[in-house]
Amino acid sequence: MNKLFCADNSRKIQEDIIGSATNYQTYILIECPAPWVYEAFESKWVPDNLRSLVENVTRSQLPIRFLLIANDESHKVEETTLLIYQQQQGLSQGYRKQEFKLPNIEQVAGIVSKWLAGMSVDYEIESSITRDILICTHGSHDQCCARYGNPFYFYSQNTIADLQLNHIRIWKSSHFGGHRFAPTAIDFPQGRYYGILDQDTFKSILTHTGDIQCLHKVYRGWGILPNPLQILERELMLRLGWDWFNYQITGKIIEKSLDNHTIIGELSFEQPAGTLYTYHAKLIKDDVKTQTVKVSCHATKETVCLKYAISNLWLVAKKVATYS
Repeated sequence: MNKLFCADNSRKIQEDIIGSATNYQTYILIECPAPWVYEAFESKWVPDNLRSLVENVTRSQLPIRFLLIANDESHKVEETTLLIYQQQQGLSQGYRKQEFKLPNIEQVAGIVSKWLAGMSVDYEIESSITRDILICTHGSHDQCCARYGNPFYFYSQNTIADLQLNHIRIWKSSHFGGHRFAPTAIDFPQGRYYGILDQDTFKSILTHTGDIQCLHKVYRGWGILPNPLQILERELMLRLGWDWFNYQITGKIIEKSLDNHTIIGELSFEQPAGTLYTYHAKLIKDDVKTQTVKVSCHATKETVCLKYAISNLWLVAKKVATYS
């Protein structure tokens, strides 16, 4: 057995995990009982029509991510939950959720195909759930997700129950990247990524309370932003506190050098009262934090993971809301 645990190595070299959230416009989450094989959609419970749909969408290079999800009830229920999270354009807090309850997983491909074509679809429901948190437990894809993800999922269920957070659902998930940061999670509908989690920090993320500086080590970034801008968002988040999670935000890269070592980025946010701020930042390659790492337990060679530092940050506009 491969004795390298990529998560242990990442911790050992104190890798900064910011900037590792992946950017997709759409997440399609399909309830499917585990176990899942290395390529999750080759698993035995995945029907051929769904497997073909995922292959076709992947081949077309659309910004869509399919994931399998499951919880402790998935083997017992005679229905399939389908969640579609669609990124909101412009100033937003992340993604919009649509939830469907289907009689069985064989119907998922047809519903998703119609949805992708912009057609009306059946089986959509209203749900009292306001947050879906995915924890990667895909051990057949990377052993760290089993070693760290499975226990974290188990204890997270207890944490949710202890805090009586009935509006939050915890799911096991197939691979969504960043195994070396296990246990790693995505928090929907915002679409923020976390890693190297423990239950105390998780409580703060769930309740948006406590010392927000705890996010410095566990925040991987926000999937709606380009990777370099994720460090800028973290900086402003840590400055402005938990209220940040209530702001409408958008960001873009304004310019970058040919070697990607220097980037000018823009991030705008609107507070609930209506005041709009726009910041610019100069991001430069961080020679200390840029390291070569084995990004998974089975990697045969190391990968250079480019990290940035904020060399300059300035406010370029402030627009105060006026009400007539």
